[in-house]
Amino acid sequence: MSIEQKEFVLSRQLLKSGTSIGANIREAQYAESRADFVHKIRIALKEANETEYWLDLLSESKFIDPETYIRQQNNIKLLLKILIRIVNSTLKSNPLSVNR
Repeated sequence: MSIEQKEFVLSRQLLKSGTSIGANIREAQYAESRADFVHKIRIALKEANETEYWLDLLSESKFIDPETYIRQQNNIKLLLKILIRIVNSTLKSNPLSVNR
């Protein structure tokens, strides 16, 4: 596999997981219940974690420049914190109605 093909594979994975975050957040906006909302936000959280993984691989492989990596790493870390806070605050507001 050529270097260009490897970069394409990593970039494609990053794109898939990155766009899945937004799709799951959008789905959560129309959740059928509090439990469904938390479930969808948790999926977005998993996708954000996976996005961070692909970003790390792109950086370690030198497929993205350090400045871009740091900027995107900061963005994904912030998004992870926000999603964790959403899950935690939702569970605290009515913990008995959500399966943990």
